[in-house]
Amino acid sequence: MEVPAGVINAEPGWFVSTQEPEEAEAEESSPLLSNEVHTQRSRGASFGFSVFNLMNAIMGSGILGLAYVMAHTGILGFSFLLLIVALLASYSVHLLLSLCIQTAVTSYEDLGLFAFGLPGKVIIKKWSIPCPLTLNYVEQYFQISSATDDCKPKLFHFSKESAYAIPTMAFSFLCHTSILPIYCELQSPSKKRMQNVTNTAIALSFLIYFISALFGYLTFYDSVASELLQGYSKYLPHDVVIMTVKLCILFSVLLTVPLIHFPARKALMMMFFSNFPFSWIRHSLITLALNIVIVLLAIYVPDIRNVFGIVGSSTSTCLIFVFPGLFYLKMSREDFLSWKKLGAFVLLIFGILVGNFSLALIIFNWINK
Repeated sequence: MEVPAGVINAEPGWFVSTQEPEEAEAEESSPLLSNEVHTQRSRGASFGFSVFNLMNAIMGSGILGLAYVMAHTGILGFSFLLLIVALLASYSVHLLLSLCIQTAVTSYEDLGLFAFGLPGKVIIKKWSIPCPLTLNYVEQYFQISSATDDCKPKLFHFSKESAYAIPTMAFSFLCHTSILPIYCELQSPSKKRMQNVTNTAIALSFLIYFISALFGYLTFYDSVASELLQGYSKYLPHDVVIMTVKLCILFSVLLTVPLIHFPARKALMMMFFSNFPFSWIRHSLITLALNIVIVLLAIYVPDIRNVFGIVGSSTSTCLIFVFPGLFYLKMSREDFLSWKKLGAFVLLIFGILVGNFSLALIIFNWINK
């Protein structure tokens, strides 16, 4: 493999920048890829469209499980945890962009390949719903809310179900496999500009997530379902607003699928068919197989909370916390006591501890049930 200009090959799997620390400020505004690459590209997407694309990659079905998380962590507890996950997600993107400068790699999968070779690739309607809730279709529109303990918001609340909190939040902020492809379409691409795109998208997603979770929690309180729209559909089955929201969620997920599907299919192609020429038949069959697996899981998994919990504590924590930190520690030539490497190390340890701890608690809950 030809090594990009400005990069030296220290040993297999190690590609590091030759720039000096004093060049760091210039690095922020310099193109992530060579000028030759840029001249061959089209004008690219604007800042606003890049933010939209990244928000589209971030926001999906995870928004439906956040009200359930708030019910089991409390309003302030949820706010704190969601803010921590959002900040760490933004910082891990910062590490990925730094590595992109050092290696000229333009995909998450290729970063894994550079670092560890082939194994690295694997790697609202509140007033219409009474509280306490009633199943009587007529009473639900006439019963006056009563101030019972079940209908009082909690600022802090932790239980065994709180184990789903960080995995669900990590699942909701997962966009890292789409970061570098979105960068490649950005006008005047630079590390600073792409980081601003990321910060804006994550901040707007944080705001939307918090508002949706808050109103969902203040509607159902402790009775909020693990999938928020199930509760609204149960008590307002024919409401036009609820049907409209369902269509919007469906449309959002449909737009998210291609952005998430692309790196998944690419990783499989690189792992099993890297030595074969491109084939549309193979390409289509892998796409079809992935979609079939996803549809079967969506149909037969009884509770979406299980998807958020298992995928969030394993795959999402690895992609957001573990891998970016591990890649940076492996590929950067900075001193280990530098702030970036210390941050990458903390990110790595946080991901390992939180992911394994949450996964163990979730499995323990399953066994007890």
